[in-house]
Amino acid sequence: MGWKATLAAAGVLAIGCGGLSDAREPPRAALLRPAPPAAEGFSPQTLAEMNAAMRGLVDKGAFPGVMTMLVRHGRVVDVQTYGKKNLATGAPIARDTIFRMYSQTKPVTGVAMMMLYEEGKWSLDDPVTKYVPEFADLKVFKAVGPNGEIQVEPVARPPTMRELMTHTAGFAYGLVIDNPIDKAYRDSGLLGSKSLHDMVVGVAKLPMADQPGVRWKYSVAVDIQGYIVEKLSGQSLADFMRNRIFGPLGMKDTGFYVPAGKQPRQAALYAFDPKRKVIAPATGFMVLDVTKPPTAASGGGGLVSTAADYARFCQMLLNGGELGGARLLKPETVALMRTNQLSEAVLAGPDGSTPLGPGVGFGLDFAVVTDPAKAKTGAGRGTYSWGGAAGTWFWIDPENDLFFLGMIQVIGRPKTPDLTEFSQGFVYRALVDPAR
Repeated sequence: MGWKATLAAAGVLAIGCGGLSDAREPPRAALLRPAPPAAEGFSPQTLAEMNAAMRGLVDKGAFPGVMTMLVRHGRVVDVQTYGKKNLATGAPIARDTIFRMYSQTKPVTGVAMMMLYEEGKWSLDDPVTKYVPEFADLKVFKAVGPNGEIQVEPVARPPTMRELMTHTAGFAYGLVIDNPIDKAYRDSGLLGSKSLHDMVVGVAKLPMADQPGVRWKYSVAVDIQGYIVEKLSGQSLADFMRNRIFGPLGMKDTGFYVPAGKQPRQAALYAFDPKRKVIAPATGFMVLDVTKPPTAASGGGGLVSTAADYARFCQMLLNGGELGGARLLKPETVALMRTNQLSEAVLAGPDGSTPLGPGVGFGLDFAVVTDPAKAKTGAGRGTYSWGGAAGTWFWIDPENDLFFLGMIQVIGRPKTPDLTEFSQGFVYRALVDPAR
């Protein structure tokens, strides 16, 4: 899929559809407790094949270690850890290992936004300028002049909040610098701003890549959402997430930094070195210092978490916005988030290139499977997902009432199979009794 290639490329540079699930809701006391695979409709033998294949990737040196978790009907069907969290010390990955989530932060920021949406603080078709007046005079890239200068034109209209949450607002990112606008973003140091307000001021000074609504382009949009959360809530993004999301969900190891007492549990960060063709300690602009609170919490890529914590976030969404008596969102709001928001023209791309891949659309801060056959996946229609630049990945399948999490910590993996497709192939082959 196109969005997976985007995340992979970003890492290299650093060195719904369908209705709500009607599956039975598990008793709260049994939430995320272990269950035999066969009791939830899975073949233990096929899951064992998946685990052997994952172990094989570690043994071959594709990545130092991996943790995976499969949950159906609110019960943990399979959880595995293989390999090392730190090659230098030899420390193994454990179930409480803390990982850098990078862009898997984005769905959490999306939930924060939709909590404020439910409170009536913004609407999808509002202009972004209503909340970020700094964007009142945006300019759009037009051409490169004869002397290499960037030529611009006025923005035709302000981007909408819906476009901001679907990467169609026209902004760029600076992760993949194969064009002059993304290079300008990278050169500006935008993602290292001292505050989220400084970040949006910086965005306002840079040319947009496109007119609003023209195409899907992975962008700084979710960091802008983080600023809007701060502005509308009157809290810092970190405080809002801690008070309104992590605390109620019991996500005790999730935040924008790793406290000193938990740092021994953190996985080391690696990257593929294309010159030496080996995995080595990561360097570059994406290696954030997570040993102390950031001056500007990145809603686009700043969280650290554990598999157990992120599983609680996924189960909340799969439950329609509620977990263990704590309701964050209404079921209809979760359904809106996982419904494709893109027009056919945007889905096709300006050159017919289907930027998210065949059969895949985009909801509000999630990729969404609109046609499983075209997407060549066994996942149900309306499955929604995202991943992080260091290799974390997840998908939530309401049709089959399941989700899957995978955690590795390697930026840029040119010889590694697409881990979402790799794991989905096994999971849906293993689901031999979907009606169970």
